[in-house]
Amino acid sequence: MTSLSDLTDEYEFLDADDRYRLLIDLGKALEPMPDALKTDATLVRGCSAAVWVYPTVRDDGTLHFLADSNAAITKGIIALVLLTVQDRAPGEILATDIEGALAPFDLRNQLSSNRTQGIPNMIALIRATAERYAG
Repeated sequence: MTSLSDLTDEYEFLDADDRYRLLIDLGKALEPMPDALKTDATLVRGCSAAVWVYPTVRDDGTLHFLADSNAAITKGIIALVLLTVQDRAPGEILATDIEGALAPFDLRNQLSSNRTQGIPNMIALIRATAERYAG
């Protein structure tokens, strides 16, 4: 799996169309989320596209998130968010500046605001999950 810093380096050199394609490709590479998990309970509020996030706790205490969207570009953004938190310990996730990690991607300027407004809600949900398990 590509690291966020590798992606950041690559992204800087791409024009707007290629950035769009990169995000869509990232979304296509997301781990599939079973339809049975796409319920009202896993739906993130405030997104123009439907976004579902399902957290699981692995045996070693790290958090693993399954996530999906019905919009290709939104899936790509989800993939970016997950690159910052996937398979990390709850305390590590809480200490991660997710917004800071995503800042180089300048998503607000890449996408319409209704595409990005759900992302803070997704990040908030990930943080709330990490807090719950940080114990």
